Amino acid sequence: MNRRVVPSVIGTVVLFLLVQLGAIALVVPFQSAGYQPVSNPSDPTNSLLYLAGVLVATGVMLAAIRYELRSLIRLFVIGASVLLCYYVFSVFVPPFIAPGGVHVLAIALATSCGIVLWLYPEWYVIDAIGAIIGMAAAGLFGISLGIVPALLLLGVLAVYDAISVYKTEHMLTLAEGLMALKIPIVLVIPLTRSYSFLTVDDEEQPDRDALYIGLGDAVMPSILVASSIAFLPVAPIIDGLVLTVPALFAMGGTIVGLLVLIKLVLAGRAHAGLPLLNGCTIVGYFVGALSSGLSLLEAAGV
Repeated sequence: MNRRVVPSVIGTVVLFLLVQLGAIALVVPFQSAGYQPVSNPSDPTNSLLYLAGVLVATGVMLAAIRYELRSLIRLFVIGASVLLCYYVFSVFVPPFIAPGGVHVLAIALATSCGIVLWLYPEWYVIDAIGAIIGMAAAGLFGISLGIVPALLLLGVLAVYDAISVYKTEHMLTLAEGLMALKIPIVLVIPLTRSYSFLTVDDEEQPDRDALYIGLGDAVMPSILVASSIAFLPVAPIIDGLVLTVPALFAMGGTIVGLLVLIKLVLAGRAHAGLPLLNGCTIVGYFVGALSSGLSLLEAAGV
C-alpha cells in the first residue's frame, strides 16, 4: 500500500468500527424499546427467513434494474434509511418534544437524513447515513438472532456471496446497476482530495479514485458482534461498559478480514467480501469466547 491509499484504508476501518460499536451500543436500548421483531431469537429458522429476505430483495432489485425502474429502488432505499435512522434517533435522542408519545425530534432528524440523501448524495453524506443505518440494521439483526442463528446466517451468506460474485456474477451486475443511484448501499472512501461522488456516472465505473465496499459487508459481521452482546453470558470487559471479550475479538477478526479484502481489491478486481469478513469474524468470536472461559458448545450457543 502506498501513502495515497493509507488514509482511505484508515477511513474504511473507522467506518466499520463505527457500525460495530454503534450496533453494540444499540443492543440494550433496542431491547428496552421492544424493537426485537421475533419472539424466539434462538430459533434457527429465523436465519433462514432473513436469508430468504436477502434473496428476494436481490431478485427484486435485479428485475428493477433490467426493466429500468431504478428510481423506485432509490425511493425505497431512502425510505428504509429514514426508518432505520428513526430507530437510532428514537433511543439516542431525548424526547424533548413528544406529544401523545410521538418522538417529534427523532422523526425530524430521520426525515432530514432522507432529504439530504435525496438532494445531495455526496460521498460523506452516503457514508454518514450509511454508518447510522448500518449500526441500526446490525443492532436489529443482533437482538433478533441468537448465537446459533447468527452463526448460521453468516456462514450461509459467505457461501452465497462467493457464488454470486465468482460464479453467477449477478452481485457484480447488481452493484454496477445501483452505483449510479447514489444510495447508502455502499460505503465510498475517496483516494483523492478532489474526489466527488456526485460526478460519478455509469461510464466511469469502476472508478479508481475511490474504494467502494458494500454496506452489507459492514453489517453482516456486526450481527455476530451484537448477538454476542445480547445473548452470550459473559461479563463486560469493564464495569459499566457493554463490550465483552468475545465481541472485541469478533471485531478484531472483522478488521483483519477487511484489511485482507482491501489489499485484494486494490490489486485490481472485485472480490466477494463476506467469505473473508464473516469467516474472520467467526474465528475471532470463538477465540474470544473460549478465552473468556466458555466451552466450545457454549460459545456455539448450544
